[in-house]
Amino acid sequence: MTDLLEHTESVFQNGLLTNIPIEEALQRQDIQVARIHSSTPRFSWQMASEEPNTIQSAFQIQVATNPELLLKDTPDMWDSRKVISPKNTAIIYAGKQLKPNTCYYWSVRVWNQNDSISPDSEIKAFVTAKEFSQTISRYPLIKRKEYAKSITRYPDSYFIDFGNATFGQLDFTLFSHRTNDTVTLHLSEAQKDGHTDNHPGGSVRYTKYRIPLRQGLQTYKLNIKPDKRNTDPNANESGVRPILMPDYIGEVYPFRYCELEGYNGFLHTHDITRNSVNYPFDNGASWFSSNDTILNQVWNLCKHSIQATSFCGVYVDGDRERIPYEADAYINQLSHYGTDLEFTMARYSVDYLMEWPTWPTEWIMQSILMLWNDYIYTGDTTLLQRHYDSLHARTLSALTDSIGLISTRTGKQTPGFLKNIGFRGKAIRDIVDWPQSGALGIEKTEAGEADGYDLTTYNTVVNAYHYRTLIIMSKIAGLLNIDGDAKKYCQQAKEVKTCINSLLFDPEKQCYRDGVGSTHHSLHANMFPLAFGIVPEKHKEKVCEYIRSRGMACSVYGSQFLLDALYEADMDDYALSLLNNTGLRSWYNMIRLGSTMTLEAWDQKFKPNLDWNHAWGAAPANIIPRYIIGLQPIEGGFRKMRIKPHPGSLQFASAIIPTIQGDVRVTYDNKTHEAFNLHVVIPANCEAEIWMPRYGKSNTLIINGKKTRAKSNSRYLIVTIGSGPSHIISQTT
Repeated sequence: MTDLLEHTESVFQNGLLTNIPIEEALQRQDIQVARIHSSTPRFSWQMASEEPNTIQSAFQIQVATNPELLLKDTPDMWDSRKVISPKNTAIIYAGKQLKPNTCYYWSVRVWNQNDSISPDSEIKAFVTAKEFSQTISRYPLIKRKEYAKSITRYPDSYFIDFGNATFGQLDFTLFSHRTNDTVTLHLSEAQKDGHTDNHPGGSVRYTKYRIPLRQGLQTYKLNIKPDKRNTDPNANESGVRPILMPDYIGEVYPFRYCELEGYNGFLHTHDITRNSVNYPFDNGASWFSSNDTILNQVWNLCKHSIQATSFCGVYVDGDRERIPYEADAYINQLSHYGTDLEFTMARYSVDYLMEWPTWPTEWIMQSILMLWNDYIYTGDTTLLQRHYDSLHARTLSALTDSIGLISTRTGKQTPGFLKNIGFRGKAIRDIVDWPQSGALGIEKTEAGEADGYDLTTYNTVVNAYHYRTLIIMSKIAGLLNIDGDAKKYCQQAKEVKTCINSLLFDPEKQCYRDGVGSTHHSLHANMFPLAFGIVPEKHKEKVCEYIRSRGMACSVYGSQFLLDALYEADMDDYALSLLNNTGLRSWYNMIRLGSTMTLEAWDQKFKPNLDWNHAWGAAPANIIPRYIIGLQPIEGGFRKMRIKPHPGSLQFASAIIPTIQGDVRVTYDNKTHEAFNLHVVIPANCEAEIWMPRYGKSNTLIINGKKTRAKSNSRYLIVTIGSGPSHIISQTT
């Protein structure tokens, strides 16, 4: 990878992949490539070995202006020579000055722990930008030609089903005997009784076009009309404008179904083509299956949502607005990591949001969480270093009052404060969840999606976020060797945690209040402290009991943090019951309604203007790999990872999860209360901390046929293994 882009040699024309040589990108204006904007790009690679315990001991990178120079071992731009290091991510270019608008070539060779040298890697080409800048290097948007899965002929129309919804355009070939024929074309996300649903309600998409036909067999390209709501340049209350489609792509529309009305000819499958638009996505990079068929459907729904909603090249909130928001981007980022080996769309999105933050208090702080995710998944500190000074303000410590908690309501939102966090509106305000009580047509007596949350001056959810950002800032400062800041943030976090537990925990109810002075206890006031590590061990059982009593009393956005909290508290069975639930507040309800992308809300009942293409509803795309499979990075760039499965009542699960080091393969059989049987394949140059569920008081751990000693706690046996395949069994004795 060059600046985390794998396919820098690919060339596109109007979004379609071509066989045009990369060198021609320098001379032509009508083609698109992924241009490298940094004058000192960072190189990353994977070791291609499944041999046990393989570790890189050294590397050598060579960069040249011509691939022949690399083949001759005479690079003219940079030869790093043999560098003794296990590092294989984010190696900074240190050769001659690169020139803008120039094509370069590079390759790498590595040595293993036995000092055996690998063959040279394939030679990769990359093109530099016309001007160097801090812009995140990324791919152009692409188009995929897709044909209908089925065509149904009615007496007066053809009903076409593409199998799933994507953002796309339409080409079609029709025959007319005359010059004055017209047909009507309907596009929709929903269907009703075998036809396009022309009145789907909310923001579910439907549109129609009258198409005049020309005589003979002709091919037509539908000109999608822009929607003023998502293309109007006027900013929203945060000063943020909608993301516009690039000229080389043109306008797109989300649809699964197409109905052609008034056409008398015969329509073949290949006569109508959908050009689906998205950021490059490798659908084969990840895989998941289990014995739970509903969970499998939920995974497929959420994975497709991540691909399909990438149509802007930056994380947006859905088609209704097409505006980036931190909350959408946070869930989208983790879910993208769980489904594809792709980091640059997330990087561009968080970089964008650092410049264009939105209005909710908690979401301002989410940028810190996203920047930490970027590092821990890639091992690249570029964005942490770039934005470190700005992150101080994003902890919102400037809003700390005399009681030790932060508040947006005590007059501390000065013009200087707003400038420091980059906010262009009048003031930020607390959100908790959305919609809140009485929002968007919901009656005032309804609890909304915030579980009736009592928004007081000192908000529990806001301060839970504040604590979490201080913990992460301590880690970031330590990583960047700013030891004074690391200690300061650690101490501040301790103080905030003490204040939250002394001022916001209700000792009588044994759970957290919504805020100082409030007598109301909500799901949100408890799930966020649990998810963010605030709840003392002695109170966890009661807090978990309260959380369980509230069910899914949150939005699809809130479900991310509810599930985080449940799995962090090892409430596996209950968490699984929410993931595979078939009630109104469930992912299965989205499937039952007919959507193939996740909804903005559980149902139109909870948000009357919901859309059917909102990736902030796709939390299972990251919850399944991170918790059910249990894979999370411990060290930056997955050099060390943890595999801590949370099977609950699942009997079987299997997954392929892409990481920057290579695919991690996990399969397990779970015989509850008897044994847990785990097969893993760990990429080279990594080690994995394996947490094996234990059943009963006495357990034996067997690795590749040999009994092994392990650390243990009440629920897990813990052992560290090297790369390669391993078969691990935990069984009662």
